[in-house]
Amino acid sequence: MTDLKWKVLSYEYIHRGPWATLRVDKCEMPDGRIIPGYYVLEYPDWANAVALTEDNKIIMVRQYRHAAGVISLEIPGGVIEPGEDPEEGMKRELLEETGYQFDHLEPLCELRANPSTGDNITHCYLARGGKKVQAQHLDEQEQIIVEEYTIDEVKQLLADNQITQALHVSTLYYALIRLGALS
Repeated sequence: MTDLKWKVLSYEYIHRGPWATLRVDKCEMPDGRIIPGYYVLEYPDWANAVALTEDNKIIMVRQYRHAAGVISLEIPGGVIEPGEDPEEGMKRELLEETGYQFDHLEPLCELRANPSTGDNITHCYLARGGKKVQAQHLDEQEQIIVEEYTIDEVKQLLADNQITQALHVSTLYYALIRLGALS
């Protein structure tokens, strides 16, 4: 197989932030061509989960997403903290965003939002048997409404294009396959 990997000759950081860092790489392609400025967004890894309550309802969250200017219906998820295990980070996010506790998560897949410009991984899980144990503990800039839907209702929301966050749509489909709910 032909080697397609580029060699990074040098790099420079343009911006460093808590949720995104921008760097520019100078690269050499396998055939010797030089790319003088390839921009890369460094993000922390993320996690999301299709979370089923004890009565088999899927927990969804509704929140404003400023970059797109939309109110978005999503599955719970968030940033994995430095040094945090992805599964533990997802359990933390579920508890903080929804108030539901999940003792065990099943890995579904790992996704990359846009590997041409971003370097992170999204760890995707199926969580079952969630119990409401506390109120939400949201970050300062979060306002999240927690909603519950049946599996059939979520399938209809997908069919009606009411869930548009691509990583969450993908995770929902993986979960529906695992649950035997696609037909």
